[in-house]
Amino acid sequence: MFLCREEELSKLNKRYAGDRFECVVIYGRRRVGKTALINKFREDKPTIFFSALNSTALDNLEALSKVIYNYEHPESMDSPVYHSFDAAFEAISRIGREERIVFVIDEYPYLAKADLSISSRLQHLMDHVWNDSHIFLILCGSSMSFMENQVLGYESPLYGRRTAQFKVEALSYLDSAKFYPNLSLEDNALIYGITGGIPHYLNKLDVKGDLDTAILMNIMDRSAYLYEEPENLLKQELREPALYNAIIKAVAGGASRQNEIALKSGLTSALCAKYLNVLMELGIISKETPISEKPGKKTVYHVSDNFFRFWYRYVANNIAAIASGRINRIYANAIKPSYSDYMGLIFEKMCKEYLLFYAERLPVEIKSVGQWWGTDPKARKEIQIDIVAPSSDENEYIIGSCKFRNAKTDLDEYWLLRDYASVFAKGKQCYFYIFSKSGFTEELLKEAKRGEVKLLSLNDLYSAPALLTSQPLML
Repeated sequence: MFLCREEELSKLNKRYAGDRFECVVIYGRRRVGKTALINKFREDKPTIFFSALNSTALDNLEALSKVIYNYEHPESMDSPVYHSFDAAFEAISRIGREERIVFVIDEYPYLAKADLSISSRLQHLMDHVWNDSHIFLILCGSSMSFMENQVLGYESPLYGRRTAQFKVEALSYLDSAKFYPNLSLEDNALIYGITGGIPHYLNKLDVKGDLDTAILMNIMDRSAYLYEEPENLLKQELREPALYNAIIKAVAGGASRQNEIALKSGLTSALCAKYLNVLMELGIISKETPISEKPGKKTVYHVSDNFFRFWYRYVANNIAAIASGRINRIYANAIKPSYSDYMGLIFEKMCKEYLLFYAERLPVEIKSVGQWWGTDPKARKEIQIDIVAPSSDENEYIIGSCKFRNAKTDLDEYWLLRDYASVFAKGKQCYFYIFSKSGFTEELLKEAKRGEVKLLSLNDLYSAPALLTSQPLML
């Protein structure tokens, strides 16, 4: 199933129609749908598709030779091996002089690491041979750091040669819902909370009836593809998966400061910092600092990949139950009732996405969306504001609260939000927003009619608003 990449596909097709040489770089984390996008783009176009191997230069040369020969001789069972990559690329050059051809090198980092001269060879071809050809070159890779540094980076031989680049991101919660349009909004929110908008996971979840059955069959079953996905992904990407697993487990278990994570994972602080950086490059872990503050003592780490977060909370902690066949009972009694708590951070992320989607309809032009936490000096306690979105001059703020609970949100939540905002944004102009999965009490609805707070339900998050205005309050 191909969904939600219409903009990228349209841009690729426009470039293809130009009939000029193109070097398009497509990158993004694994499972995000890069190859699916390329396959959709090339389905009606002459294509030489080479998927590089995590192997030797000779193995890659043999594989490349085969796809080139099979393009010109599709009925042949045998294929000769070119004596060098230069000879193989010369065959591509010859074809590109005669016809419009898409030449894809998927998993380009594998090829570049197998033969360190490949990037320089491609640079020479682009500068002296392919620039006047009909070749539509696509370099695709999942290693984010490699693609950004060794392909797009200033010191790369390929720097400045690309004609376009696409960083393929996970889908938004709105696009994720297009995979299962017949399910309830609450189910689709949970699906986003599980898959993080990764198309491969959305497909593998394979909800055919109810969502609970799909989770039990396709995640919490030892024979299911998604059951071993985190372990397999770590093995593919990393040399020491056990150590990275220990770090993810520590963060998923509540350790948020670097020294706490190092202690729980049994690593030195320096080594822990190194591994955390790698996990951040992979998009599994992220760090956050209170908005409007510089990174420092308040910086915290959390598992930002939704699927890893779900897996480490519910699968890793119940492996014995899954193995013994007791998971159905545990799911009904312990796992499912905890989803509202699990979805708290996910719902905050959805609400932030919503504000960014419709930023032009807000009463203030925001420059970013984050959260804030700190100490209330009067109450002498730690407080946290779910959503803080400053204007460019930081004289105005969107202040928000997000509640993914089964009970309706009460008026007390609004007064608490105003109290917290007075600590953070004293003397500033604030616009208040409260998001609630289960709606609002009559008292809060009545208060909202005064116009000083905007109330938004789960249904609102999945609908395009006319306006998102509220009256400002000076704190």
